[in-house]
Formats: sequence, structure tokens, C-alpha cells
Amino acid sequence: MFKKFPEVVFLSYPSETMLNRIKDIYLYLNEKGTATTKELSEQFGLSDRTIQRDINILQYNGLVESYKKGEWTTTDKKVKLPK
Repeated sequence: MFKKFPEVVFLSYPSETMLNRIKDIYLYLNEKGTATTKELSEQFGLSDRTIQRDINILQYNGLVESYKKGEWTTTDKKVKLPK
């Protein structure tokens, strides 16, 4: 069963660490414009796989998209971020 948190759908209850990480990735992409999975991995000190899992959540919720394999950008979808 899907659980809904502010603007993001998860399969289970996410940890606060995970929510903060996903929010940080979204904000980084929104500010920078585009970034590759590798760039995000290096920027946040996380594995490519962890970044990809977080990107998948953002993509599922319509917040990021990829026009070129491995390169991500935010969509025009409005999102209200928790403080």
C-alpha cells in the first residue's frame, strides 16, 4: 500500500534522513538546472544506486525527468517543501 507524504509517494514509511536527502537532491537539481547521476553521487557522497533510488521516487512523483540517459532536471510541477 502506498503511503503519501508531502508531495511524494513511498511504498513504506521513509526515514527523516531519506526525506531530507530526497529534498536536498531536488533542491540541488532545481538550482543547478541539470545534473547526472554521477554528479549527484559525488555531490552528496552517496552511491550511484542510492541516488538512483531517490531519483526514482522524484520521477515517480513527476518532479524530475530525464531527456538524456543519466541526466536529470526538475519539471514544472509545483511542490510545497516542508521546512
